[in-house]
Amino acid sequence: MEVAIFSSTRYERQYLDAANHAGQHRLQYFDVALEMDSVGLAAGYRAVCVFVNDCADAQVLEALHKGGTRLLALRCTGFNNVDLEAAARLGMKVVRVVTYSPHSVAEHAVALLLAINRKVHRAYNRTRDANFSLDGLTGFDLCGKTVAVVGTGKIGCVFAKIMLGFGCEVIGYDPYPSKEFEALGLRYVKPGEIGEKADIISLHCPLTPATHHIINAKTLERAKPGAILINTSRGGLVDTEAVIDALKSGQLGGLGIDVYEQEADLFFRDLSSEIITDDVFQRLVSFPNVIVTGHQAYLTREALTTICETTLASITAFERGEPLENEVKAT
Repeated sequence: MEVAIFSSTRYERQYLDAANHAGQHRLQYFDVALEMDSVGLAAGYRAVCVFVNDCADAQVLEALHKGGTRLLALRCTGFNNVDLEAAARLGMKVVRVVTYSPHSVAEHAVALLLAINRKVHRAYNRTRDANFSLDGLTGFDLCGKTVAVVGTGKIGCVFAKIMLGFGCEVIGYDPYPSKEFEALGLRYVKPGEIGEKADIISLHCPLTPATHHIINAKTLERAKPGAILINTSRGGLVDTEAVIDALKSGQLGGLGIDVYEQEADLFFRDLSSEIITDDVFQRLVSFPNVIVTGHQAYLTREALTTICETTLASITAFERGEPLENEVKAT
């Protein structure tokens, strides 16, 4: 089958080509993101493959359908960028990667936490300038601290296990309790308890209307003063303006994010020679207790292999008329 792949990168192509080693599919790579201005590139392709920041709203889906596309394959877990109701109306199938490597994202969340707490980013910059002063680099022991895991799916559970290894007290919040989380001997709490007790809050939930801005001015006001917030899920979970205010007041002690609300205009490209006009983002990265990575939490060899193999397996199943194990449908 001919497949149009949008937002493709050089490092990703080698894994897609490896997954397509038998040459069953003809993969056409496009560097650009899928949107109305680029949807014409997909004309004639029965399958279109997209990533987290590609636009698949009703208008784009209608244009794809008109061009002959019948399958939209997401090489990611989240599907908040897809209008599933429009896809269903058009008879277009949508598949995703339900799980790839929960360890990759969970471990990156821990890396952000450790770097923020122990000021690794600041120490790195100092020592490169032969400045070995330790002033301002004091952190705290993770052992004995309370960590709140918001979203206890596969990634959240792996993160919880790692935090238990540090000797932390781990609590969870999720409207859909996980037996795996409870099997670890951990308990669920109400949102108010998270604010009272959590020294660290790590977000591992999907972006839905119910979770949009789950971290906002009110929740930050109720947070334990000096708490650290980690987000490796979706940028829309966090009200960035509210977080900036909490950082300025000292209510929030640190922030480590791999995602950002308006990341579609920034991430996955080299803007080092350009002026970034997003004032909110510029204010955010000006804080010494903030670390931003560009949506790289998933970026391990193991995760890339699974993502690409799962995506192409779904495309093969669609071509053969077989059941789509990883299909996403409107609820």
